[in-house]
Amino acid sequence: LTQSVWLEFLNCAQLGKFRGIDKHLAENLDAWRPIYDSVTPESDPLPAPWESKLNSLQKLLVLRCLRPDKCVPAIQIYVQGQIGKRFIEPPPFDLGAAFSDSNPSLPLIFILSPGADPVNGLLIYAESAGMSDRLDYISLGQGQGPKAEKLIKEGKDKGRWVLLMNCHLYVSWMSSLEKEVEDIVPDKTDSNFRLWLTSMPSPKFPVSVLQNGVKMTNEPPKGLRANLRTAFAAVDDTKFEATNKANEWRKIMFGLLLFHAVILERRKFGALGWNIGYDFTDGDRDMVIKQTEMLVNDYPIIPYRVITELTSEVNYGGRVTDKFDRRLIATLILGFANTDVETVGYKFSPAGVYRSIESGGEGVDGAALKQQYLDYLEALPVNAAPEIFGLHQNADITCAQNETYGMLATILSLQPRASSGGGKSRDELLDELAADILSKTPNAFNLEQVSDKYPTLYTESMNTVLQQECIRYNKVLNKVLGSLKDIRKALKGEVVMTQELEERGTSLFNNQVPAMWAKVASPSLKPLAAWVPDLLKRITFI
Repeated sequence: LTQSVWLEFLNCAQLGKFRGIDKHLAENLDAWRPIYDSVTPESDPLPAPWESKLNSLQKLLVLRCLRPDKCVPAIQIYVQGQIGKRFIEPPPFDLGAAFSDSNPSLPLIFILSPGADPVNGLLIYAESAGMSDRLDYISLGQGQGPKAEKLIKEGKDKGRWVLLMNCHLYVSWMSSLEKEVEDIVPDKTDSNFRLWLTSMPSPKFPVSVLQNGVKMTNEPPKGLRANLRTAFAAVDDTKFEATNKANEWRKIMFGLLLFHAVILERRKFGALGWNIGYDFTDGDRDMVIKQTEMLVNDYPIIPYRVITELTSEVNYGGRVTDKFDRRLIATLILGFANTDVETVGYKFSPAGVYRSIESGGEGVDGAALKQQYLDYLEALPVNAAPEIFGLHQNADITCAQNETYGMLATILSLQPRASSGGGKSRDELLDELAADILSKTPNAFNLEQVSDKYPTLYTESMNTVLQQECIRYNKVLNKVLGSLKDIRKALKGEVVMTQELEERGTSLFNNQVPAMWAKVASPSLKPLAAWVPDLLKRITFI
């Protein structure tokens, strides 16, 4: 076991229900090893007597100690068992529900996120609402203000929809936008008028518009299955019967949609997935589907070489700037667009979880064909194995651990600040912790004494390094000592508790290294309890 895992068990053993779990682990290594080595430890039983002794939430704590990389799927299983499956699956984006909450004086605001393009969804919705020929749109930028104002005026008079894209790129016009929205008088405005806005999160966006508007965000769905479900939900029913080779076309379309989901999800593996994290969009995917449909329809023999070249080199390749990433995407596409894809049961990965399926039948229409694919997607696992991405199963470990620690840090940041069950209050515990670290931390080095004792001579290069290290660690010591003293004074009411002090106190209380300390210290992933002794050892060494 690594030292960090063993420390987790020692801490866990201090909780009432877990007394003795550290000794049990040390004395029964063979019983615990299978869980440590398991591919699916979240569903494996714990060694006796812990399997029967602990409830499902307490078992999550044991998994957190032994296999933090599997905490997220384990929590999904827990949530599903406690309150239902729908709480672990993102709902499909429903533009109609947002529209029903709006009126002419309330703008509808799309908050953009990387990889998501809501405009195509809006165009489709406008068509279904009979407003496609009464929708005007413009991308904001320098000099576009008068045009936007003219569109809004015409829209109010004639009952048209107006879409202003990328508000964050035209900061200087935002005050005019605020005035335009304030000037909308419902009684003098056509009831069909709607103002749609798209913007990245920006501090310059008018607060009053944001507060009064109907806000929507459509982040790319997390996970391969969720991504595929969203993509298929957006595909028009007629696409499943398109081309003169409809049976082959459906399988090719599924392969290309799966490919899009795979290259998006590879980003979560960091440098293992892509050298540079690319924001592939829904627009890229839609263009691939549109072009491939034409190629399948127009040629007697399906030109897979043309499809793969267009997809990897043109449609996605335009974004891919790293030469090794270009080679990767050109190789990846070959597994998702080839003649074998037309065969029912073709495996897109060795395990065969993702495969070409049989669809169709006597008198089956586009809606029913689409439903057949949606039913198949429903049966796929929530968390995809790394093999579908062309990676070894160990590739998942690092990114899964980071995801767990990120999620737990978020949970910690949301916990209540006040104690309600008796015992010491948060402020008392924080004051004790600050006093404890203060008592252990030495004062800063006296640089004059160091310089006198170890002068920087040409023959003594190590003295130069020593002085540089003393200067660096003085910065750390001054920050640590100064902020701890300020926190203690603020807790007593001797100085004002500023937001910065509050954040540092919260970090200390959550056993996290305050960002201000980490910024000036040597790089470390240790929690506070291990970081402080490590700092003291380094200073002792110097």
